[in-house]
Amino acid sequence: MIHSTRFQEAIRRFDEANSKDIHQEIWQGQSFPKELLYARRMSECLAQFAPDASEALQLAVRCQHICRWEIPRSDFPMDRKGYNQWRSHLQVFHADKAATILREVGYDEEIIKRVKFLLLKKQLKRDAETQTLEDVICLVFLKYYFDDFARKHPEEKLIEILQKTWTKMSASGQEAAIQLSLSAHAF
Repeated sequence: MIHSTRFQEAIRRFDEANSKDIHQEIWQGQSFPKELLYARRMSECLAQFAPDASEALQLAVRCQHICRWEIPRSDFPMDRKGYNQWRSHLQVFHADKAATILREVGYDEEIIKRVKFLLLKKQLKRDAETQTLEDVICLVFLKYYFDDFARKHPEEKLIEILQKTWTKMSASGQEAAIQLSLSAHAF
């Protein structure tokens, strides 16, 4: 983990923004703002999966869903095309929100550009850090969110989502996923 004052201030600002999430999630008997908890899980997973991650990747992981609740899914058509539009819109929103905070805490344009590149998931499968971000996203989904997803969807949908998740991951991401303690829904 990077320990510079600028880095710590960026993390603090990301967390401050996410602490305003109106949606709450209960974890181990305590209520947390949903996106704040997600951001912490992402950072924790990255620290385990890629402990030598660059500063830009650590920043991108922490703000990957920054203020996500501000762009509700219901603002887009409730079909596949609408879902994809929502996701694309969110990527740009997260990248812009992160860039604003990073500028305010004193990061140079090179780091800001790299964080935005990662958040926009550019060159997935070709850029090692973009792939690591995607692996961490998938690992966090499988570890913390898959069971709840499984309770809400039919088996065919679960199989489809698991297959899509698996193909997004690198070999090392897949290996890490195999090591997770998953419920019976995942198998």
